[in-house]
Amino acid sequence: MTNKFRLTGLGGLWLLFLAGCAPMGPDFVQPEAPAVQRYTETPMPGQTTGSTAPKGETQSFAQDQDIPAEWWALFHSKVLTDLIQTGLKNSPTVAAAQAALENAGQYAVAQRDSLMFPAVDATLGETRQRFSPAAFGFPGNSSTFSLTNASVGVSYTLDFFGANRRQLEGLDAQVQMEGFLLKAARETLAANIVTTAIRDATLRAQIHSLEAVAASEAQTLEIFRTREKLGALSQTEVQQQQASFAQAQAAIPELQKELALTRHQLAVYVGHFPGEGGLPEFSLEELQLPRQLPVSLPSQLVRQRPDILVSEARLHQATANLGLTIASVFPNVTLSASAGAMAVTPGNVFDAASSVWSLGTNLTQPLFHAGALEAGQRAAQAALDQAAAQYRQTVLNAFQNVADVLRALESDAKTLSAQSDNAEAIRRSLQLAKSQYDTGSISLLNLLSAQERDHQAQIALIQAQSSRLADSAALFLAMGGGWWNAVEPAPSLPATGHP
Repeated sequence: MTNKFRLTGLGGLWLLFLAGCAPMGPDFVQPEAPAVQRYTETPMPGQTTGSTAPKGETQSFAQDQDIPAEWWALFHSKVLTDLIQTGLKNSPTVAAAQAALENAGQYAVAQRDSLMFPAVDATLGETRQRFSPAAFGFPGNSSTFSLTNASVGVSYTLDFFGANRRQLEGLDAQVQMEGFLLKAARETLAANIVTTAIRDATLRAQIHSLEAVAASEAQTLEIFRTREKLGALSQTEVQQQQASFAQAQAAIPELQKELALTRHQLAVYVGHFPGEGGLPEFSLEELQLPRQLPVSLPSQLVRQRPDILVSEARLHQATANLGLTIASVFPNVTLSASAGAMAVTPGNVFDAASSVWSLGTNLTQPLFHAGALEAGQRAAQAALDQAAAQYRQTVLNAFQNVADVLRALESDAKTLSAQSDNAEAIRRSLQLAKSQYDTGSISLLNLLSAQERDHQAQIALIQAQSSRLADSAALFLAMGGGWWNAVEPAPSLPATGHP
């Protein structure tokens, strides 16, 4: 074997060795789940307090129970379920998140094909030239001629130090992040529609209660005016009843305004203009309280919540970017080749005598960049540290969110039970006050005070019912929303590594 062949073989083995080298920089390691056993400082009870009030049923905390994809169906309202499906279909927010995922996926595909495969380009051109032999020190007159060129060129950059692989790794992490942002957008939209529908129902119940109070006050006012004419009541007593009636009426317009704003928001959530109308009206009676509340294990939460997974993907991207920055200080080798033909007349381009070819290797090694490369590495490391800190903060916020909702649910049940007992006691007190007033045992002011307490107790009872419904929806969202159990296929993208 000649020295030439030995050198060629050694060079080939060296190239294979370099091509098989691991990418530069740290490899991404998925963060471990927090080593905690529960969400709250003290253990949660197995179930909430129950009462005989509407929405006062006992709710059980089902540990490690999976969450259905369409968790909103547990409120047993077909109208609500249909509205959420409309929102998921029409929401511009969801559509924008879907488009962002498609954009990231297609860009990753474009970059992968560009970096992992040789670039092949065909060139066909014709130029008119004037050539002077004197430019090369030869005698002779200048001549003018046309030159036709047809060639195919191939170029490929060898990824010795993993720069391309780190770049593609970062792009795949970007695709993952956009995929989880889409899931977060869908789950958040569904939760917003549920809570807004509950708000719609709550305001309607409050308005209905106030209207009933105002109607009762109006009837009482008419009775008082009649009794005043008969001399049985003083003008002062009639004016007091007039003030009570006006107070009941004055609270209604503000609630009606809140209801209108709530329906405007609900229309936007489902992708409609507020003026289109056609939205369903909700009532607290038709929304059932979920009896089973799934509580995922703390170790599973970090694999379920889209916001945590988005932060994890950002951490992965920052890790890959650090490797890319480190690899940029090493040599960059590009291979190129071209083959074609060149002739002074188009008809001779494809003659064998007109063929031309070239082979080339280009090596670029950064030598002096006045500290720019070192600063770039420090910046990439700082970005990685920032992403790691943001991930930890996201996890902490998520666990706080779950803990807050769990305690709120426990408190909601106790509050509803207490408000129910309070409303019942005040209602009996009002009935007694009416009897006492009819017999002259108490003054009108005492009766009006009893009526006001009854009104406030009914409003508080409605709000307590609403809180149980809204916080139940908040728990499903806090646990991640159940997107992993969705039956519809994930968006199809050619890129690998995406969710």
